[in-house]
Amino acid sequence: MAENKSIFSNDHPFKIIFMAVALCLVGSVLVSAAAIGLRPLQAANAKLSKQTNILQVAGLYEAGTDVGTVYAERIEPRVVDLRTGAFTDAVDPEGYDERVAERDPELSAVLSAEEDPAQIKRRVNYSTIYLVKDVADDGYETIILPVHGYGLWSTLYGFVALKPDGNEVVGLQFYQHAETPGLGGEVDNPSWRGQWPGKKLYGDDGEVAIEIVKSGATGDFEVDGLAGATLTSRGVHNLVRYWVGEDGFGPFLKNMTEELATNG
Repeated sequence: MAENKSIFSNDHPFKIIFMAVALCLVGSVLVSAAAIGLRPLQAANAKLSKQTNILQVAGLYEAGTDVGTVYAERIEPRVVDLRTGAFTDAVDPEGYDERVAERDPELSAVLSAEEDPAQIKRRVNYSTIYLVKDVADDGYETIILPVHGYGLWSTLYGFVALKPDGNEVVGLQFYQHAETPGLGGEVDNPSWRGQWPGKKLYGDDGEVAIEIVKSGATGDFEVDGLAGATLTSRGVHNLVRYWVGEDGFGPFLKNMTEELATNG
């Protein structure tokens, strides 16, 4: 004769199912509460990380730097309309999220394969750039442009910093990617990044001339590729050339340098 278990016994099927569901619900509530509670801290950390990377690529960061203070004193974020190459007040540079805008048909445009060597799929209409104020006068000493594009395994997000002439590179730095450590991940190697300062973007004809070569880089326009990471090197080559070209920040840089030349 089968044993008639009480519904309150520990091994009754109903009680087991009830406890499992209850534990899942409690766990879900705790995880959701933790995620909501940590959201402000995560946002603050993301903001600090971005500001740190901007100061680093501009050469303004040292150990112990008060990032928030230096950023506020030296960095001026401005929004550029990539369709015209001109500054715009259409969006707030502090609240504008380009990754969100990329998914909005009102704020971005689909790129054809021919238009998209960086494999970004959509280009935003507006992009936030960063001007480093010159402490000696009212001008600017560095122009920092956000850049991104696909490597081997991931989209690389970073910044390229330029002299006020819009041609000479101050630095290149990536702050997010998932390239292979020891291979494509060497984009983070200070030795490789150290090749970029002093390189030139444009030739005498005004066309984009900077390129990444397999090895033996010479002159003002070449940077050695990453050893064993051909596709990542090609991705960086494509994304840099795209963003400083006519479909990226090329028109803005031309406008900016002409304005600086006119106004000193």
